[in-house]
Amino acid sequence: MTELSLNELKMLAIIQDEHVTNVELAERLGMAPSPCLRRMKALKERGFIEKTVSILNRKQLGFEILAEVEIKIAQIAGRTADEEFRRAAAAEPAIIGCYVIAGQFDFLLKVVATSIDAYALFARKVLVRMPGVADMRSSFVLETIKDSTALPLDILRRQLKRGPA
Repeated sequence: MTELSLNELKMLAIIQDEHVTNVELAERLGMAPSPCLRRMKALKERGFIEKTVSILNRKQLGFEILAEVEIKIAQIAGRTADEEFRRAAAAEPAIIGCYVIAGQFDFLLKVVATSIDAYALFARKVLVRMPGVADMRSSFVLETIKDSTALPLDILRRQLKRGPA
């Protein structure tokens, strides 16, 4: 279980859903601005807030394609293809997410492109040439039903209210 108070969970729930100033946050929580700011800084220092960002509209910016790409890495004796692949994926701007997964494939990538032709070129010129790639399978998002960065903090709040199990 986390080391958060109910008030800190409320703070996090508010800031993960929308941008608010410290004064607005303090008002919504019934706090004075100075203690609210101190708590926010403490939450960052304790690692509960990684970073604060604005989420851009990829389609509005011209990135029409969102692909989920599964990658299988070849097991080559004496070579660290896995580490080489990780470095190459992290350095590639079109790869906006890279996850180690369990199952038939080793990695799951989230890739953006401006068009299907641009993705095809990227797949041929970049993805299949990345270190250790033995197999690749691409799926394309046709419609987004839910795409959230918000964590279900209500679950933690309910557990905190119930107390230790």
